[in-house]
Amino acid sequence: MINGSDRHRFSGRRVLDLESWSGSDIPLLRDPREFVAELHQRHLPQPGTTVVAVLDALHQVTASASFAARQHSEDGWQHRHEILTHLRQVTPHDLRLAQPRRTAVLLRCRDGAAGWTRQDGAWMWALRDAAALHGLRCGSYIALTPSGWQSLGDGRSGRNPHSGSWADSPVHTVTELAPRPPRPQSGQPSRPGQVAPVRPLHRFATG
Repeated sequence: MINGSDRHRFSGRRVLDLESWSGSDIPLLRDPREFVAELHQRHLPQPGTTVVAVLDALHQVTASASFAARQHSEDGWQHRHEILTHLRQVTPHDLRLAQPRRTAVLLRCRDGAAGWTRQDGAWMWALRDAAALHGLRCGSYIALTPSGWQSLGDGRSGRNPHSGSWADSPVHTVTELAPRPPRPQSGQPSRPGQVAPVRPLHRFATG
């Protein structure tokens, strides 16, 4: 439900400012660093990617989805539909429960400086509304920027991963071609060359 405090500062747009978000009794993540690392490993978000995740009562990720969206919109109405569409694809609603038992959390990978922006405010409004329409609690909002990650409203942050970390992800399989067989010398009979089987070369990033 939209109230006046959400709208009057931004000319009718569905936006939450940081003060309103901080005062919304958002449940804190138990271990935001581990949570962000897990989501990043699953989805490898690039700037322009949004990840929505659902946590159970034990703060374990039970479902998640990543998608590209209209990142420059400052009205949460369109974002709400995008979040709700992906929630419906990955997990059933909890609308029949008297009280929400699961929590929806949003991670938005973007360029620019850390800290709240109007675009973040639009996504906050969208997350809160979509969570309610799916029978979930509204959880944390995390911005992933070039300087690192930040859980907006509760002051917790870290340097890694950041919005460029997807480029440091491991190359899971690289094909290594076998060398060519030597050419037969002059005067020797020519035989079909035997080609060694293609071998997968696994590379993993460390550190």
